Amino acid sequence: MTEVLHDLAGHVAIVGSGLAGLMAALTLAPQPTVIVTRAALGAETSSAWAQGGIAASMGADDSAELHLADTLAAGDGLCDPVVAASIIAEAPAAIAALERAGVRFDRNGAGALSLGLEAAHSRRRIVHAEGDGSGAAIVRALVQAVANTLSITVLEGYEARRLLLDGERISGLLCATPKGTAVLPTSRILLATGGIGGLFDATTNPIGNFGQGVALAASAGALLADMEFVQFHPTALDSRRRPLALVSEAVRGEGALLVNERGERFMAEVSGAELAPRDVVARAISAEIARGGRVFLDARKALGNRFAARFPVIDALCREAGIDPSSELIPVRPAVHYHMGGVATDVYSRSSVSGLWVAGEVASSGLHGANRLASNSLLEAAVMGMRAARDIAGVSCSAANVPSTLARAIAPDASLVRPIVSRHLGVLRNAGAIHGAIAALLPLVESEGPAADPAIVALLIAVFASLRTESRGAHARTDFPLKLKNTQRRTMRLSDALDIARSTIPYSFARSA
Repeated sequence: MTEVLHDLAGHVAIVGSGLAGLMAALTLAPQPTVIVTRAALGAETSSAWAQGGIAASMGADDSAELHLADTLAAGDGLCDPVVAASIIAEAPAAIAALERAGVRFDRNGAGALSLGLEAAHSRRRIVHAEGDGSGAAIVRALVQAVANTLSITVLEGYEARRLLLDGERISGLLCATPKGTAVLPTSRILLATGGIGGLFDATTNPIGNFGQGVALAASAGALLADMEFVQFHPTALDSRRRPLALVSEAVRGEGALLVNERGERFMAEVSGAELAPRDVVARAISAEIARGGRVFLDARKALGNRFAARFPVIDALCREAGIDPSSELIPVRPAVHYHMGGVATDVYSRSSVSGLWVAGEVASSGLHGANRLASNSLLEAAVMGMRAARDIAGVSCSAANVPSTLARAIAPDASLVRPIVSRHLGVLRNAGAIHGAIAALLPLVESEGPAADPAIVALLIAVFASLRTESRGAHARTDFPLKLKNTQRRTMRLSDALDIARSTIPYSFARSA
């Protein structure tokens, strides 16, 4: 029996409790809002695991124009300059809003914000809290602020399974609950569900995050954008821990060097060296590993005994793996860290489905392009979460007609999908691998079983990848190593991707025969 939550009918529903969702809920107050989260509030979110901080042009030698230039350069030709400029311009206001919500950012002896440097930034502009524990500190403060806000109802242990439609408009949310299933009747939903790292074996994201928001929106007919662009963080701690622990590039920003097992500094002759954009560094490390080598971060000279004070979280993670980073090399490898693609949104976080807003990593707003600039993710989450809230507040609640027949709320399981994606859609791709992924994933999508939702997200990545016959940003193809002179962002719906996948399979079988 499915319970209808009549007492919450008409409330704005926010799915997810990372930075974007929490900021949206706080901005909407005192308008009644419901946060739907499968875990405890703020837990199992990539936001809480972020180490670096938030990129914001707050320094005396910095400007929004310089921040924008760095963002566009990292995005490798596929950022939306208008969207990017508008988000970056709001960075100081976002920092101020977070401070009003209770976040305490690190400051220097003079009381000014302490600013860090990360890869591909031309200035020190990373605002952080509690050293390398920024995400946890930010989320902790916002969770407390939400707990103190009477207009926000939190449904913990509720997992969104389907968006309900009345024609082409949102009419509700079907959830799995500890007691069965429930429907929240509402005409206004914000998806803030995070990324897709759980589709891969090697990831720094919570394993349970396989792209639920993308699957929900895609199944409701929303436009998706740039799904092929999956960012591999170059320096995850190479250990048995799962998910892999992140070694923030702020460590390289403080002077740590990349060396191989022979002690060679293989990034020395590359433009930007250790602080080159993430896609460049990830491909270089992957090449070292592919030849049978190993890669390490050497922070001994740059930080030495200061390592633990500057990076207490990373120091603890290293010591958990039996490594003293002040005196020993840190073994690293690339791991999935962020998804630049997602649900296509406009500058107000609106999707193509009426009544559905999307913010944070699950969205593709145009800020990141083909390769996200470090610490622009928390910036986007904060700005677009608040922007979505302001837009939602201006839309009146309409009657939500819940369908009489509801889809089954099958618990998703990515275990069958993970080996396919990890093998075929990694740092380096080619037509054979991409078509192999499509051939393996399409039957899982069409089975409508537990693997279907994760397979939908993975299939979208593969189909988008098959159409981008170039190497750009985080999308690297060994069979198309050059960039096209003229390129553009791409959008499509799930129905389009399924048509392409079905027409691709005979070709892939023919190629492998």
